[in-house]
Amino acid sequence: MSRRRLLVTHIGQLTTVAERPHSEAGGPLAVIESAALVADDGMVTWLGPEAALPEALRADADILDAEGRSVIPGFVDSHTHPVFAGRRAREFAARIAGHESYAALLASGEGGILSTVAATRAASDAALEGELRTRAATMLSYGTTTFEAKSGYGLSTRDEVRSLEAIASLVPAFPGTIIPTFLGAHAIPSEYRGASDRYVDLVVEEMLPACAPLAQYCDVFCDQGAFTVAQTRRVLERAAALGLGLRLHADEIAAIGGAELAAELGCASADHLIQITPTGMEALAGAGVVATLLPGTSFSLAHGHQAPARDLIAAGVSLALASDCNPGTCFSENMQLAITFACVNLRLTVEEALRAATMGGARALRLSDRVGSLDVGKRADLVLLAAHDYAEIPYHFGVNLARTVVAGGRVVATTNPALPDPLV
Repeated sequence: MSRRRLLVTHIGQLTTVAERPHSEAGGPLAVIESAALVADDGMVTWLGPEAALPEALRADADILDAEGRSVIPGFVDSHTHPVFAGRRAREFAARIAGHESYAALLASGEGGILSTVAATRAASDAALEGELRTRAATMLSYGTTTFEAKSGYGLSTRDEVRSLEAIASLVPAFPGTIIPTFLGAHAIPSEYRGASDRYVDLVVEEMLPACAPLAQYCDVFCDQGAFTVAQTRRVLERAAALGLGLRLHADEIAAIGGAELAAELGCASADHLIQITPTGMEALAGAGVVATLLPGTSFSLAHGHQAPARDLIAAGVSLALASDCNPGTCFSENMQLAITFACVNLRLTVEEALRAATMGGARALRLSDRVGSLDVGKRADLVLLAAHDYAEIPYHFGVNLARTVVAGGRVVATTNPALPDPLV
């Protein structure tokens, strides 16, 4: 079988985000100027200044001419909820008009997540798979080459399995990497209203054994109006016993000890963290738990509260940045926009935000040995920007700056409409 080689030439600014950078790389993101990159069979095999490119590496290569533009690693979106049916635009309109808060909807047991649960349960397998496929293609077009995909809108054994099966059906077609996560403890379904412990019994005794073979992680919405710390502990301990990695929605609405629990149980990440306390920050730092921040959700909820990103950095916590793509509180597949929100609202520098959206997400998914940076031996997942400087991502917002997306050393999305659907 012949080797498949891609050569990216005339890169004006190769932003590697490498932890062991090339000798010619500089700055906090290990940038190489006037660079080239070679990928063989989907993996990076050479990168550096183009003047140093061995002539032999040009042989039999497909050439992607960057024309002096900037190249960055593919985005790693480590928190998404892409398996659902139905829309909640009217809920958004009511919230913006001041008629109903998200916390009130969650506490009421009506509307909100449960309206999506009803639509998802009613949807056919084909409909769920089709909607997921469309969202994945949109993510890819904006430069996301790795994403985590949660269940959580089925809330019954049958429908949680269906959701994870929809994700599994996409994995062979998606040219990047998908990480499936079980989120059966997302909300209390209406049939268990007032009996949350009985629902947790169902999750622990029936759902998790049925869903664990289809997932790599288990997540729980541990917060006021959702699941208590004690309930969350039961679910995550059972998940760990079944061999799943652990993640956690924590301290979004109230600080009830979610961050501390994430640290105690060794979760890969604790996510949201708008209300995290200094004690919670210290716990995350000590345990090496990644803090995944979701500024698009704060933007969409328009409640004026933001995760304390600068305090988390000062406490020594590693950050990831994710879209939180979901139907109710952040319907966006666009990681470029998440970077803009992180810079403007969380006060991250451009470099901090871009690192969090690439290597930070890889760490949150424990994939940093495979994706998140451009290094020899890692997957050739990269984005050729329609810009000469990565700082244009948050600066020139509201447009798609991903001119060409490469996953596994293959062009999978481009502004050229003649190329076929990459998911076919």
